[in-house]
Amino acid sequence: MKRALVTGGSGDIGRAIAQRLARDGLHVVVHANARLAAAEDVVAAIRAAGGSAEAVAFDVTDPAASAAALDALLANGPIQVLVNNAGVHDDAVFPGMRPEQWQRVIDVSLNGFFHVTQPLSLPMARTRWGRIISISSVAAVMGNRGQVNYAAAKAALHGASKALSLELASRGITVNVVAPGIVQSAMAGKLLDAKVLAELVPARRAGTPEEVAALVAFLAGPEAGYISGQVISINGGMA
Repeated sequence: MKRALVTGGSGDIGRAIAQRLARDGLHVVVHANARLAAAEDVVAAIRAAGGSAEAVAFDVTDPAASAAALDALLANGPIQVLVNNAGVHDDAVFPGMRPEQWQRVIDVSLNGFFHVTQPLSLPMARTRWGRIISISSVAAVMGNRGQVNYAAAKAALHGASKALSLELASRGITVNVVAPGIVQSAMAGKLLDAKVLAELVPARRAGTPEEVAALVAFLAGPEAGYISGQVISINGGMA
């Protein structure tokens, strides 16, 4: 049974991804930072549905904590599907943005990508099969007021993933990015207002975590072996 790690797996999108991958037959490691109980709830739901999962907690911004947690996971074999879903918002207009707002958002999305992906890449390469999928945002594609830090962090994943895809392609590993638009989740907040959605989204509705999870599951599967280095938007027709 192949193993998958979903960082930020205790949130709405992470939960849907973890459940979908488990339904597709993978053993899923559901990651959280401070919300271990929420990750354990996801694991319980997966097991109740007949799937295989476990929870793990560590701070992706902490290199030592990440290394220790990943070493423990790798002791049981390679992780062949990695979904870098961890991310945080700390919105402010740029002239008033505090340095710590910039740093925290960059740390989780970008440095977290390095701290998790780099230790897993060589064991994955040795198996000559793998999938690395990072969750970005429409903000990284189109920009968004008040989210210069978030857009910068997620857009950096685009370049990193394209470069990494070139390094790992010969080992049977694909590296892609999924960039959701407005999705029903705790993070979406006031953007789920029907009038706002009609103005912003040609489809006139928010996406669902399950729709994002379906795209991730396809990219994580065997039929997506010739798709790599791509940023794939899922946003209801937003330009």
